[in-house]
Amino acid sequence: MELNLAPKFAQKIFEGEGGTYYSWSSAEHELLKEAKVGGGRLVLQPRGFALPHYADSNKIGYVLQGSSGVVGMVSPKASQEVVLRLKKGDIIPVPSGAVSWWYNDGDSELIIVFLGETSKAYVPGEFTYFLLTGTQGILGGFSTEFNSRAYDLNNEEARKLAKSQSGVLLIKLPEGQKMPHPCKNSTDKLVFNIDAALPDIHVQNAGLLTALTAKKFPFLGEVGLSATLVRLDANAMSSPVYAADSSVQLIYVAKGSGRIQVVGINGERALDTKVKAGHLFVVPRFFVASAIADGEGMEYFSMITTTQPVFGEFTGKTSVWGALSPQVLQASLNVAPEFEQLFREKIKKSTILVPPQN
Repeated sequence: MELNLAPKFAQKIFEGEGGTYYSWSSAEHELLKEAKVGGGRLVLQPRGFALPHYADSNKIGYVLQGSSGVVGMVSPKASQEVVLRLKKGDIIPVPSGAVSWWYNDGDSELIIVFLGETSKAYVPGEFTYFLLTGTQGILGGFSTEFNSRAYDLNNEEARKLAKSQSGVLLIKLPEGQKMPHPCKNSTDKLVFNIDAALPDIHVQNAGLLTALTAKKFPFLGEVGLSATLVRLDANAMSSPVYAADSSVQLIYVAKGSGRIQVVGINGERALDTKVKAGHLFVVPRFFVASAIADGEGMEYFSMITTTQPVFGEFTGKTSVWGALSPQVLQASLNVAPEFEQLFREKIKKSTILVPPQN
């Protein structure tokens, strides 16, 4: 079974005055299709506005850059939208079928990466969007007669409703255009800033790891996903781990660069390569992954296809090695008791995040 795990950059799908949208193609990255996960990246210029739309996939948005953004969201059963404030480091779940719009009310680019699962998508490995307005919008797809009768308008009004917006996907709003104000109470419940959160693991000179699940952030339960953020210091290492619950990890390199190794079936090294900011790659079910940062350090954001991930670890106090009995280790490794004891002592002192070697 041969899988191509090579990391890929996103391809430009649309560019306009309001911004740019990028996506990872399942045709070029077939593992996305096989693993049923996908990714996209939205870049909104100041006053850039993403027209209202919904998608066929559950996903998580992570704000990579920007000091001020706004998202409006209408859940399928909701009677009105919630308007949320966004800034760098924010996590925002977006359930499939929920209508959302995105606006940059700041003075610099707003960049958001979206990672999600595509098990029910029209194109496995990719998100398909349904726009409400614009030249590719649902309104324009219906005839004047249908729109007239549906909304109790005359023909001229129905044509205006469907044709007035000539933009596609991303537009730039004029100066002075008023937009809804975010609600702080809703933002606190539906947005989580993972950058500012207390890390679950923090090792001096190695970095930090912050895990985000539905237990910590209940709104994540709406999309059935979880996330982790790993920041590795210069030349530090993230030790080998695997998802023991058969979930898939989709990893986006947000900053810096480093080396990734992934080991899979029959002990074969499925991936051994350099990665840098903008790369996306998949860690398949039960495969074991590890990373070492370059001299500038590395930061990566992971989406996991379950609400409560369970990871098997090969280092630290909860290591699989440490849990095995001495006799089993000696027999499995074919080593003397003295070496087994040395190995066990080293494992107990090790950590998930490893500082650089002296």
